[in-house]
Amino acid sequence: MFDNLSEKLQRVFKNLRGEGKLTAANMEAALREIRMALLEADVNFKVVKQLIENIREKAMGEEVLTALSPSEQVVKIVHEEMIKILGSHESRLRFANDPPSVFLIVGLQGSGKTTSAGKLARWLSRNGHRPMLVSVDVYRPAAREQLKVIARESGQTIYEGAPGEKQPLELARAARMESVQTGRDVLLVDTAGRLHIDDDLMTELQQLKEQLNPVEILFVADAMTGQDAVKSAGEFHRRLGITGVILTKMDGDARGGAALSIRHVTGQPLKFVGVGEKPDALEPFHPDRAASRILGMGDILSLIEKAGQELDQKKAVEMQRKLIENDFTLEDFRDQMRQVRKLGSLGSLLDMMPKVGMLKDLKNVKVDEGEIGRVVAIIDSMTPRERDNHMIINGSRRRRIARGSGTTVQEVNQLLKQYATARKMMKSLSGGFLGRKMGKMKMPPGFPFGDMLGR
Repeated sequence: MFDNLSEKLQRVFKNLRGEGKLTAANMEAALREIRMALLEADVNFKVVKQLIENIREKAMGEEVLTALSPSEQVVKIVHEEMIKILGSHESRLRFANDPPSVFLIVGLQGSGKTTSAGKLARWLSRNGHRPMLVSVDVYRPAAREQLKVIARESGQTIYEGAPGEKQPLELARAARMESVQTGRDVLLVDTAGRLHIDDDLMTELQQLKEQLNPVEILFVADAMTGQDAVKSAGEFHRRLGITGVILTKMDGDARGGAALSIRHVTGQPLKFVGVGEKPDALEPFHPDRAASRILGMGDILSLIEKAGQELDQKKAVEMQRKLIENDFTLEDFRDQMRQVRKLGSLGSLLDMMPKVGMLKDLKNVKVDEGEIGRVVAIIDSMTPRERDNHMIINGSRRRRIARGSGTTVQEVNQLLKQYATARKMMKSLSGGFLGRKMGKMKMPPGFPFGDMLGR
């Protein structure tokens, strides 16, 4: 996410730091490079123009040019202006005073509308709501069946419709009645899409809007389509009045042009981003955190929040005890790997880390998503006694473990070496300088090694 843009902007700031002193000339050169980086990231040209003008006005002031660390001042200004373009603050979903709150999910065909409806239902259910899904797409073959499968896989309730209900309006009416009778507080209506915007589609959506009086009309767009997604969002807003945007496939979009453009063009906030294929791969959009990622500062807050939601607090407390007592076994090592896997792909976790200082080379790390699976398989192939005491694993045992896990002896050796290093590192961290420093940080229960380091 934002990888290409982030790399180019970091290069600009590095060059500024190398100047020693900031002048009007090298500031203009930096602004030209920032402008080119944004345009190459497929950011809307009007957005780029506004952003550069705002940065220039602030950065060319005497206070910045004569500051002790002018390049840091410029980074701060760019960060602030990025946040403004992205939306200043997180835009939360709105809910009706009298449930159910109706959310109309709209967009072009192939944008990920149906999948996003299912993900949003799951997100709502995990945040204290009781949602119901309904598909009113009666045109695309198996569209309603697709939503049914998604609902079943993510454990969500869906209104499938009675045999005689075949029209979008009657399906929507019946679903709202069902949600009232069953105490559902949110009704997510997955609407039909088209390959392009046409009058028939808009007429149907307008009728649904008039009948259901939705509190949210969420436009779903594919981030990979860049400015096409922005143009479609603008047209939907002009004709329907959308209240927010969900951008899908953000994990595969290294440019980020759509995310940076969509609010400025439509005037409506980006509310959620899809970051993977799993049912829980939908995240609220935080403009300040996105701006930090773009500038290579990482997104530690999101990582901590994700850890607090996903990781097992009891296991973290038990891990603290084991590390203090130097009782960190291979079985514990395997459990930590499984805990990490709950947080999502390794690539997405690295993406949240700041790319500065000792972590600046993280962007060059080649992630092998199958590595955790191999580690778990190798440890699973050991006997309980071997997992408890790695020192007894001799040559013949290593060959047996390799055969049982479908790996090589070299991979088994590598794992044992990694484990020994991790064990040594964790022991030093628990009582060393970093442990004392981390003890001052507020970590949520369950953060990896957070309890061990002292929250």
